Amino acid sequence: MSDAQSRFEAIRDEFTTIQPQVEAGKMMSSPAITYRGKVFAFYHAGEMTFKLGKDYEPARDGIQHWGLLNPFKHKPPMAGWFRIG
Repeated sequence: MSDAQSRFEAIRDEFTTIQPQVEAGKMMSSPAITYRGKVFAFYHAGEMTFKLGKDYEPARDGIQHWGLLNPFKHKPPMAGWFRIG
């Protein structure tokens, strides 16, 4: 397990401990964090990925290394999902 995945799982474990509506889950066979049964974050292809919304602008929060989640060959990126590197 990589350091990044270990950090993601530590974050997931902390959230699930302090918030009863947050649970561990899966998305695309990867470890995820859910709130009320909906995934809002997961660890995919070596990066943490978050659903932040279509209007979110990472640069506004000083995030420099990011990209849109695009796990499919023949489909556009998933709206509102950001890979944070």
